[in-house]
Amino acid sequence: MTPESTPHAYPAAPHDAVPADAPLDPRTAPVPRYGAGSLADLLPSVAAGLGVPGMSAGLPLEPADRACVFLVDGMGWEALRAHPEQAPFLTSLLPRSANGTGGPITSGFPSTTATSLASVGTGRVPGEHGLPGYTALDPATGQLMNQLRWQPWTDPHLWQPYPTVFQQAEAAGVASCQVTAPHFEHTPLTKVALSGGTFLGRLAAEDRMDLAAARLAASDRALVYTYYAELDGNGHRYGMDSDAWRGQLSHVDRLARRLAEQLPPRSALYITADHGMVDIPQRPEARLDFDEDWELGAGVRQLGGEGRMRHVYAVPGAAGDVHAVWREVLAEQAWVATRQEAVELGWFGPVVEPRVSGRIGDVVAAMRDDIAIVATRREPKESELIGMHGSATPAEQLVPLLEVRT
Repeated sequence: MTPESTPHAYPAAPHDAVPADAPLDPRTAPVPRYGAGSLADLLPSVAAGLGVPGMSAGLPLEPADRACVFLVDGMGWEALRAHPEQAPFLTSLLPRSANGTGGPITSGFPSTTATSLASVGTGRVPGEHGLPGYTALDPATGQLMNQLRWQPWTDPHLWQPYPTVFQQAEAAGVASCQVTAPHFEHTPLTKVALSGGTFLGRLAAEDRMDLAAARLAASDRALVYTYYAELDGNGHRYGMDSDAWRGQLSHVDRLARRLAEQLPPRSALYITADHGMVDIPQRPEARLDFDEDWELGAGVRQLGGEGRMRHVYAVPGAAGDVHAVWREVLAEQAWVATRQEAVELGWFGPVVEPRVSGRIGDVVAAMRDDIAIVATRREPKESELIGMHGSATPAEQLVPLLEVRT
């Protein structure tokens, strides 16, 4: 399946031809713009403009001698557009988003940090790099693997064997650098998604902006990546409808301006995000508890993913029954697909490699409405979050690709 033939790319196909209470057809779920407008296309397009061999430009970005990607965790397109007062500088860049189209790009599926950072760093879709969610089954052990915290330990380079774009750029003579918080330097996720070139850790976000600009200026051909996590953290803890989240967005706006104002000549700055977010009401009907719901738990051996996007792994022989029950229980509130359906519909990309297929749930459930499947005993901390992400809705999937050039 080619990216151009992927069904129902954003926006989603209309589904008002079926009864309102009928289960959602998974074919109506929006599919990321793999190959033409997703996070996996960003760094290969940037690197192609820097002359790195073997890179294809899925995004039509103008070449630049020096390129910087500033990734803000959790800064969705819809949330950014809804807060112009908190982000005047970023808002001023919206008309030029995505190479002047004035629109967003898509994160990839699921819309979660581990998956998105792997897509950014490798330039590959989830079905290739193999990080298909927050937690996913390791078929070799039968255990759930947390791909953000990398628990339990799994050999990173067996789990994700492809080189990063940074490594390939460095090999081609492009000075590559990651400027982020020091504690990320030796994490397995950094190794498989963002390694290559020089790692420079700085605690203060302002120092990261200054150092990123300095590293751009230090070389004739440069690729620099920098990252900010606190917007996402405040969204999880307090929700986007909070002063804490809005204050963080204002801080991000100032950081972006600070970096943009220091860009050396012949530079391009790209400001993007790994996913958006939605607030989930603190009501029982909006937070279905897997640990207390015997229907959802019947025939399930492992529950992966996160509240907004669940990988459901069935006991042997029960996959069909689990699919039927989840589809009936979630009905018009979520897209519920079998593994085969999700793969064929291109949710994880136009290619899903055999080593990755078993990491995907026997059933994949992506929430459409403002609900979550929590697990209060298995995942007590995650179940308390207000802001969540992971699904295929525009609020979670669409991210900006803002651009500043000198």
